[in-house]
Amino acid sequence: MSEQTVAEILRKVQRIQIVANRSVNDLLAGQYRSVFRGRGMEFDEVREYQPGDEIRTIDWNVTARAGAPFVKRFSEEREMTVLFLLDVSASGAFGSGRQSKLDVMVEMVALLMFSALKNNDKVGLLLFSNAIERYYPPRKGRSNVLRLIREMIAIPPVSRETQLDTALQFLNRVQKRRAVVFLISDFQAVASRQALALTHRRHDLVAMTVSDPRERELPNVGFLNLRDAETGEIVEVDTRHPRVRDLFREQTTRRAEQLSSRLRRTGIDELKISTQEPYTISLKRFFESREKRFH
Repeated sequence: MSEQTVAEILRKVQRIQIVANRSVNDLLAGQYRSVFRGRGMEFDEVREYQPGDEIRTIDWNVTARAGAPFVKRFSEEREMTVLFLLDVSASGAFGSGRQSKLDVMVEMVALLMFSALKNNDKVGLLLFSNAIERYYPPRKGRSNVLRLIREMIAIPPVSRETQLDTALQFLNRVQKRRAVVFLISDFQAVASRQALALTHRRHDLVAMTVSDPRERELPNVGFLNLRDAETGEIVEVDTRHPRVRDLFREQTTRRAEQLSSRLRRTGIDELKISTQEPYTISLKRFFESREKRFH
């Protein structure tokens, strides 16, 4: 890697860090904490029994020693493990506007990583295509988050097909304890319902589906050669015909609806992101929806 490339990566990390920190402080303060919960309750202290305390909370050992009733107090075990499964296959390089899908995915992940950092959670990263490209086990700390952001920025889109099941199966092998898991992809490939359901049973799985408007709407520009970024297949399409554009829109809309339906039936929350909409708006909308369900 050249010095210039390293310098570019560091500049991008710094810019993303500034944007993410501002978003965490201004927009998402408290919401991350309220919609993602810790593993449960942990012992805090014992205190003397007071009228109204539940009998089942009495600590009989301490009570016997003290000669007076004492109860156990518990607090929520907040510390979580948060894992990001990022699709770095070639289709992520597409973007009809200022940013590609992968650019948006990286910034979204960085924002959530800083939210996790503020909450003192462990953060891990899995980069995948049709194979596991790189895996960074969950760790705490700012230096860990900055390193993961650098790795996301540095890796180029891999010119291979996506295998979502491969990533989910690897996750379930290496992560035994329950975690919050974000699966971030444009979902050009389909994950099996079995792999999704198994991961969701073990973890709090959120699917972050990233799209670009041009993938759903063909412009009227005559003949177009459409190339699949992952398979290399090229198809020539005459976009002058309204019926061709309508069929393209119907097919891509139906595909997106089928994905949403599959996720919904499996009980997995979907966070929809577009390259043409500020992702902080999408994230805030998702947090508010999830918060209403939990409270």
